Amino acid sequence: MIYFEVAIAVLLVVAFIHFQLTKRKNRYQTALLYNHLASNEEMKKTLAMGLYLRFRKENLDQNLKLSPSYLRQNPDSFEDFVADIYQKAKGGSTWVTPSSGDFGVDFEHRTEKGLFLGQVKCYSEDLDFSPIALIHSNMVKSGAEGGYVITTSSFTPLARKYAERLNNIDLIDGVKLVELWIEGLEDTEQELNTLVPEIN
Repeated sequence: MIYFEVAIAVLLVVAFIHFQLTKRKNRYQTALLYNHLASNEEMKKTLAMGLYLRFRKENLDQNLKLSPSYLRQNPDSFEDFVADIYQKAKGGSTWVTPSSGDFGVDFEHRTEKGLFLGQVKCYSEDLDFSPIALIHSNMVKSGAEGGYVITTSSFTPLARKYAERLNNIDLIDGVKLVELWIEGLEDTEQELNTLVPEIN
């Protein structure tokens, strides 16, 4: 009987050591991946293009045939995706507005600094100043502290110049959106690590 208990104890110790080594290896690999993604501009541009393909409207690019193995989602869910990224990366809480009658506000982001309004565009071409003017108008009406215009592509030079004059609107292109996505994933990983502390 004592041999059986010793064997069980040894087995448990070996399983625990294996668990700890595997956990450390996974953390190391995850850190390497995050560091690589965070420092590789080409990878970010590729991911931004992938987000466009994932959420684009079907009636666009009808000649473009995509593999069924690619991740595809309803274009309206892009708003939820971006709002979730903002909540994870920047804290606070987000609320996605109804898809019709939103007057150009796709989500609200509340932080300790106040209310911020966001508009998202899943586009392949650069945005002009129109969505910036629309979000600014809504900010003034609601007394918001600031706003975001977020796209999978980028902004025209005129749009960037227009936003600079407004001061409180952040323009988030596809690369910056991917950076926020990675930041949110890192924050989630750290949160999970606090829930499952490492035992030395």
